[in-house]
Amino acid sequence: MKRNPVEAILGFLVLIFAVLFLFFASSRVDVQKIAGYPVFARFQKVGGLEMGADVRINGIKVGSVTKIELNPETFMALVEMNIKEDIKLPADTTAVVADAGLMGDKYIRLEPGKSAEKIMRGAFLQKTKDYKSLEDSVSEFIFLSTKDDKQEP
Repeated sequence: MKRNPVEAILGFLVLIFAVLFLFFASSRVDVQKIAGYPVFARFQKVGGLEMGADVRINGIKVGSVTKIELNPETFMALVEMNIKEDIKLPADTTAVVADAGLMGDKYIRLEPGKSAEKIMRGAFLQKTKDYKSLEDSVSEFIFLSTKDDKQEP
């Protein structure tokens, strides 16, 4: 059997581009575990938040979600986050489950407060805001607009 040298060269080029693509993709994806301290928060609704999701302050990743579990007594979601060691959160920090766009993944947005006291390793964030889906927002808007119409007479 004779082999065509053009096919061999094209196959070699495809392999080189595949290796370059994998190298580029692995260098761009931030999947390493963040070394830091654990912080916990309780939510009524997490709306599809997954383990490994980002924890961000002002859009900058400062940690990741390491565990999500349901409390069988209160039926609240307990979220464990791992925060970078160099980030010292004020005690009045608020945790919010947010969307990264309309079709994006969920993440935890931290809104630091003004307290001089800092959160200790393994502490619970006392202030949380539950995930608000698009359906929740629309129904709230409709309910508020119909409520105003009924009060005018």
